[in-house]
Amino acid sequence: MKTVTCTAPVNIAVIKYWGKRDENLILPVNSSLSATLGQNELRAKTTVAVDPSFTEDKMWLNDKEQSVNTQRIQNVFREIRRRARKRKGDGDKSKIFSQKIHICSENNFPTAAGLASSAAGYACLVYSLAKLFDVDGEISDIARQGSGSACRSIYGGFVEWQMGTKADGSDSFAKQITPAQHWPEMCILILVVSDQKKHTGSTEGMQTSVQNSRLLEKRIEVVPERMTNITKAIKEKDFHTFAEITMKDSNQFHAICLDTYPPISYMTDVSRQIVRFVHSFNNHSGETKVAYTFDAGPNACLYLLEKDLGRVISLVNHFFPAQDNGLNLKVQGLPVSIDKPSQKDIDALSLPVLPNSIKYLINTKVGEGPQILSDPSESLLTDNGHPKTLSS
Repeated sequence: MKTVTCTAPVNIAVIKYWGKRDENLILPVNSSLSATLGQNELRAKTTVAVDPSFTEDKMWLNDKEQSVNTQRIQNVFREIRRRARKRKGDGDKSKIFSQKIHICSENNFPTAAGLASSAAGYACLVYSLAKLFDVDGEISDIARQGSGSACRSIYGGFVEWQMGTKADGSDSFAKQITPAQHWPEMCILILVVSDQKKHTGSTEGMQTSVQNSRLLEKRIEVVPERMTNITKAIKEKDFHTFAEITMKDSNQFHAICLDTYPPISYMTDVSRQIVRFVHSFNNHSGETKVAYTFDAGPNACLYLLEKDLGRVISLVNHFFPAQDNGLNLKVQGLPVSIDKPSQKDIDALSLPVLPNSIKYLINTKVGEGPQILSDPSESLLTDNGHPKTLSS
């Protein structure tokens, strides 16, 4: 049995991907841009294996067997094998192309809750299969065929997904704008409002928006300028411009969801209160210190610089406490102390306190792309190709 185990990161878009011009090839109606998050905090882990004894392709996600007969997974299998066959190999290696594949994957964060689990999952699957079949070169376009935003998780740092113009999708792939180490002062806070499965999946929501949202037509016109300006801001570490574009793009994305008929509402009252909190804090500070963005879910992703991290977390903990009795919010990820905020800040923001509204925080930074785990003990599969968790 030949196996490969890899991890791959979540990415959170600051210029959103919403809508496809080709559903089968997953070609977007606009380019997008994201930050790759640290894998210690948010990552998918996947083991892939081939063996002559396997009688069928099989896949398990978070200990539950999943169908491999979806069009997206079959597209990934087909393209990986096609590229693998193109390279020259000896007779023994060529047998691998006809062998069945076993896949076991798990996330260290909630799946289908609007935290980009499909992006991490498909990026991890494609990266692992590419290593298993010795496929070199650009693979983000293969990840795109599994889940559009997965192409951005093939790289670390800030990443652009170029929409491309060709009908076959050959020029629609991801490229790194800046590496993970480019902006070390940048911090990212995920405020988890809900870890439950979202009521409207992204694929369904996009299809409906493309069909009947007039605002989406307008958005397509303004994205190119936003892409140019935010790329420049990232390269120059211009936080004010970066933050303003990020928030405006998030607002527009959710306006399109509401402009869709029937309307789609991913944000909740707590989400909207987080928006109010950010703007109140920025106004009080006299400059833009925090930016929010919301994907297709209620959870907030806050971008801010390290010098403001402690102050912002203390205020989040005050206005969105874990319980009425003032217990601190649970913080996952990078360690940070929760101090008591100043009374001046509390009075200036003048916001209601909403206990039990945020489940926990995830404190992370911009991170690296997929990684190979060479230690055999990291494998999720037993020697006979079945999940370890189900075999114990």
